[in-house]
Amino acid sequence: MRLSPRADLRRLAPAGLRWRLAGWVALVTLVCTGITFAAVYGGTGAQLRHQIDHELGGDAGELAHNLALAKARTSRQLSEAATHYIRDQPFSTSSTLLFALVPGEPTSTNRPELFAAKVPDNGETSAEQSQEDRQSALLLRAPVGYSTLHLPDVGKLRLLKRVVVVPGGRDVILGAGEPLAAVGNAERGVAQAFILAGILAIAGAIFASYLVGIRVSRPLRRMADVAARVDAGDLHPRIHDVGAQGDEVKVLGDAFNHMLDRLTDAFAGQRAFVADASHELRTPLTVIRGQLEVLAAQSNPSAGEVRRVERLVAAEIARISRLVDDLLLLAKTEQTQFLRVEWIDLGAFVPELWDGMSLLAPRRFELDPVPAGTLRADPDRLAQALRNLVGNAIDHTAPDRGVVRMRVERAANERIRFIVEDDGPGIPVDQRERIFHRFHRTDGARDRASGGTGLGLAIVRAITDAHGGTVIAGESPEGGARIELELPGFTPSYKAAPSAAELAERKSDKMPDGATPGERVRTP
Repeated sequence: MRLSPRADLRRLAPAGLRWRLAGWVALVTLVCTGITFAAVYGGTGAQLRHQIDHELGGDAGELAHNLALAKARTSRQLSEAATHYIRDQPFSTSSTLLFALVPGEPTSTNRPELFAAKVPDNGETSAEQSQEDRQSALLLRAPVGYSTLHLPDVGKLRLLKRVVVVPGGRDVILGAGEPLAAVGNAERGVAQAFILAGILAIAGAIFASYLVGIRVSRPLRRMADVAARVDAGDLHPRIHDVGAQGDEVKVLGDAFNHMLDRLTDAFAGQRAFVADASHELRTPLTVIRGQLEVLAAQSNPSAGEVRRVERLVAAEIARISRLVDDLLLLAKTEQTQFLRVEWIDLGAFVPELWDGMSLLAPRRFELDPVPAGTLRADPDRLAQALRNLVGNAIDHTAPDRGVVRMRVERAANERIRFIVEDDGPGIPVDQRERIFHRFHRTDGARDRASGGTGLGLAIVRAITDAHGGTVIAGESPEGGARIELELPGFTPSYKAAPSAAELAERKSDKMPDGATPGERVRTP
């Protein structure tokens, strides 16, 4: 039976993490142990061989020094002196080999069985002994200097041969050798110790890393459980008490909780948005349906009645169209290419926009002097936001005598502030933030009879956020509404005009929503 994705998440993710962590730690431990073993194994063998070479050099040097002091006149006397010296050394059959080859005389050595033919011993056959004798002849044929030989009954042997000239002009071949069994034994001991230590280290590493994996994966298992519950539709569970798990897990838990908060808010906003949109669309549709039913109930309606229904239906259809357009615009604000940024000359842009808006209704329109300079913004979206603010002021002021005022002021940090004021009823303090929510209407001052969709100020907030600005509501000097829209990117005119290189560089800049602006200065 195939498990569900939620069951897979709860069952496999933490366990897989624990075993992967244990596997990786075991692999790293094995590699580190292997590297250490290779270094120690090779270093031990090299150090022992170097020590053996040093001892062989000392033994051969001592033998040469004693032969030089013997003052032997004949080869026989020289051979006897060498034999006397070698036999006086505390050598055993399993330790250092020492020999001297005097021309015309038998070999002087502490291991005569390696240089003279003899009858088979230790139950060996004549053929086996002949083979050993041939191998022993390697000692005599070995080159001068250090070499490594394999001899019967000895094994590997490190050999040093020297040719010395003794008083009387005679050449004597001196040799010293030492079995390498100790080196092999030491290397085998190192290998055995490292194998045992490696097994224990890997077992301990697997066990410790598994315990660490359990500790680390505990909050992850909790997150997986919470994610499964969220996937099932429950947005309320959160991750708690992760501070003891370490800073990284705490950051992850906080980010997870923040994501869930955002999802909860988004789903709540979506449900509210759908509910509000449905409610707003239901009213005009109900009106249209009712008028059509009234018209259909009449067998022979008059032309005036038809025109009346036509006007009502057309008005409601226009209202629905405006609502749909506003909803589409709000949906576009979440896209990265919502803005098309240009350099706007405010000295020409604002008066031209104000001239058009002052023709919308009979009001007392007042525009204060506009600061000279350029603003980096989307002219179409900025104009839409300002029109919405002015339209809102018009809707809440009395015809002919109502005041609608716009002031444009410089703000700190190269920002510009657009202020729209009126002398209408104003906005209650507890409503000054909520008026920027979708479909929100203040009591009494705003109603559906005005034809508004309740989205105008929400669009202003969306456009302002896309530019990286702020918008707040307050009270005007006349007691009406005052809405301040502040945007970044203002350059006063007393600054030098941007050069071609600066304009090209500004093209690569991005607005806060990630849109890449197109650069041009808006002129009258």
